[in-house]
Amino acid sequence: MELKIDLHIEKLPEGMYLATSDSIQGLVAQGRTIAETLEIARDIAKKLLEAQEEVNKTTLPEFGDQFDHSIVIAV
Repeated sequence: MELKIDLHIEKLPEGMYLATSDSIQGLVAQGRTIAETLEIARDIAKKLLEAQEEVNKTTLPEFGDQFDHSIVIAV
């Protein structure tokens, strides 16, 4: 099963990136690049969902046949 999790990513003054989510309480990830931050956020989200699964079922939306997704590229 794949779930859609919305992330908010911001660049910190130190040059690092910080990802948080309103979709999953407690999701906070920090990395040197956006890609690294997304990878860390994915791992943390999976662990948080596994921990929450024991307590209750998640209500996050699943991916359908169509969805919107943003990507970031450096030019």
